[in-house]
Amino acid sequence: MSVYFAQINWSKSDDEVYIDNKYSRGHTWLFDGGVTVPASSSPHVVPLPYSVEANVDPEEAFIASISSCHMLFFLSIAAKNKLVIESYEDKAEGIMEKDTQGNISITKVTLKPKVVFAAHTQPAYELLEKIHHQAHQQCFIANSVKAEIVTEIVE
Repeated sequence: MSVYFAQINWSKSDDEVYIDNKYSRGHTWLFDGGVTVPASSSPHVVPLPYSVEANVDPEEAFIASISSCHMLFFLSIAAKNKLVIESYEDKAEGIMEKDTQGNISITKVTLKPKVVFAAHTQPAYELLEKIHHQAHQQCFIANSVKAEIVTEIVE
């Protein structure tokens, strides 16, 4: 078993009334390695200026965590198969809408990985699909969510 931590900090500005619902949603995420990430609600959820558009929002972080987990397992599986990867890029996207119970939810995440292999290790498409499938099955984050996760391989 592993335990993970994140510290989330927010405080009201002196000039904010707060109970009028006109307060900044800007806050920070602190992680055990020392990284601090500026965060906020999404401007799609809470309008500007109460959201901070430049900050990471929970929905983006959710999509990024799924994509990152998938990529890390993909890289590991490829290395075990002696496939040399030069670069990996994923322009992942998530759809937020009402789910089958009528709750607003991220219902689908589409991973769009573009993997560049060294010339002598380019796998057949079928092997590429297999490695992505294995990465999906092994990804802790994917195993923890109810949203549909789809991989569209970009060539």
